[in-house]
Amino acid sequence: MVRIFLVDDSGTARTAIRAALQQRPEWVVVGEAWNGRHALETYHHHMPHIIVMDFIMPELNGLEASRHLIQRHPNVLILLVTTAPSLQLEKEARRVGIRGVCAKEEIRCLFNAVEAVMDGRTYFSEEAAA
Repeated sequence: MVRIFLVDDSGTARTAIRAALQQRPEWVVVGEAWNGRHALETYHHHMPHIIVMDFIMPELNGLEASRHLIQRHPNVLILLVTTAPSLQLEKEARRVGIRGVCAKEEIRCLFNAVEAVMDGRTYFSEEAAA
């Protein structure tokens, strides 16, 4: 089972992403957080294999929260999801140590990104990888 920790400030988005992810019988969402600070406070309770983290959130955005998590837990796998992916965001995410970026409304993208990260690969556009 792939244990997923979901971080998004929108309850509606968390519900939709959880439902999509759990279509895969081998994936389970083991916990949720509603902002970056809450993710930092509760991450260790869930021991996930991967974190699906929204970019735009109050208190700590996804990049800031990821930076702190990666400093504390260097092997943590984080996938950043956003409604507006951009090359600039992908480059910053890569610098922070995030393993991939995808549009959160695109379920196929989300599935492919989680699979790639869990297989030890990254999930960025070709331009961001250059």
